Parts: sequence; C-alpha cells; structure tokens
Amino acid sequence: MAKVYFYNEDCLQNMKRMEEKGFKIDLVLTSPPYATSRSTVKTEKAIETYNRRYDICLDNMNDEEYCSWTIDIFNQFDKVLSKNGVVLYNISYGSENPNVMWLAMSDIIRQTNFMIADCIIWKKKAALPNNVGNKLTRITEFVFVLCRKDEYKTFNINKKVKSVREDTGQKYYENTYNFIEAANNDGACKLNKATYSSDLCLQLLDIYATKNTKVFDPFMGSGTTGVACEKFCQEDTMMCIGCELSADQIQFSKDRLAKVREDIANGKDKDVKKRKKII
Repeated sequence: MAKVYFYNEDCLQNMKRMEEKGFKIDLVLTSPPYATSRSTVKTEKAIETYNRRYDICLDNMNDEEYCSWTIDIFNQFDKVLSKNGVVLYNISYGSENPNVMWLAMSDIIRQTNFMIADCIIWKKKAALPNNVGNKLTRITEFVFVLCRKDEYKTFNINKKVKSVREDTGQKYYENTYNFIEAANNDGACKLNKATYSSDLCLQLLDIYATKNTKVFDPFMGSGTTGVACEKFCQEDTMMCIGCELSADQIQFSKDRLAKVREDIANGKDKDVKKRKKII
C-alpha cells in the first residue's frame, strides 16, 4: 500500500511543521477553493449557500484576501518543496467573479518564487449549461503547472527521450499534450459538492510522478488525491499527505481509501485493472 496520511488541520500549520522537521515533498497536486462568489459579507444567506457545497469551508473571501492567502500558501510551498519539485494547481473562474483566479495567478508570479511553466486544459465529461445571459458553458478547467523560477528548465517531468542527436547530444522527447479529458468527479459526496476526479489525478501523476514521489494535497477534501496515489502505486515507496479542515471529510477520506484498497486487493478496481493491462 502507498503511504497515505490525512491531517485534520490548516495546511499552513502542516507545512510549517514540515519545514521545522526538514521534511520535503516532491509534488503538490491540489484543487484549492476557487473564491468565485462575488459576496464578501458572511451573511446568514451566504453561509447557507456555501454550506450546501462544503460542510465547513466558507469560500467567499474577497479578492484581496484571496490573493494574500494564495501568496502565503505558495511562499510556504517554497520552503517544503524539494529541488525541481512541481505544483499542479487545478483552479477555474466563475460567472460571478471571473477575475479573482487571474489576479491570484498574477500575484503568484509577481510576489513569490514560482512561475507558470505550463497550463493544462482539463475537459470534463459534462457541465451545467449556461442558458441565461451572455456567458459560455464552462466544460474545461485549468491545471496550472508551477515551478520555481530558477528551475524552469529542470523541473521534474516524465517525458521519455525518443532520440539523441549524435553531433550535439540534443535530446528529443516524446510528445505530451497539455490537454486531458477526464471525469468530473468520482461520484456524489454530500460533504463536498466541488470535488475533482481520480481519473484527472492519475493522468497528472503519469506525467509528473514516480513510485517514489512524495505528494502533498493541502486541500484534500474528500480524499481524491490520496485515492489516486493508491491507484497509481500500491508500493509503500510512494507517499501522499493531505490536509483538510473538515473532520467529517477526513473520516470520509479514510473510509473511501479503505474501500479502494479492498477493491484493489480483490482485483475489483477498474482503474488499476486498466492500468495493469496498459503496462
């Protein structure tokens, strides 16, 4: 089994403890709160609205608060990410507040040690139609690939060398597209209505992880990243650490991971069976 740990705490506290212990992670794979609501006042109505999506998370910071919070997160990533480590950051914009995502990403570039190395487009299987107003139906989201600015040419990736030019030693790699088609999620979760899918995570792990990678998800939610790591590699050389503010979602994640491990042991997990056929 992969080593998967769930912590019921704020991710900044967890990363500060990593820093104190000198512990390093290799890959951040996460989907943070999007802060797509235009409301900045925590009224009873706003709380009720967001409690329909999350059991405790109130995703209605204003733009300035959200950008400041994002900068704090990335500055802490810089302290715990190993050399040439990568951050895979799934985020999107909303109809009510389309600007905040771009403001946050811009501030990461301008105010932290990170830069955007690539941008992967995730095409989901379905999307709620936007039939009112002049906005498009959003069936795609972004996965920003971020690295330290001085590691732009050396950050970790699994692209295979296909040939080497004899006279110069120039390496030519396989072609890997910045486009992924994957399921929206792994099914309903009453505690969290904004989950992503292990299908997406597995495809990202194939590009950026190995069986020895230490993965960190600071916003673990219902445990999708942990489940994907277990499906990606059942060896205890791989580690996944996840933080989540909701104690109920932590328990949900543990129960979910246990069921996945049982299915894998009994040869019933379709993802693992599919991957073994491909390998």
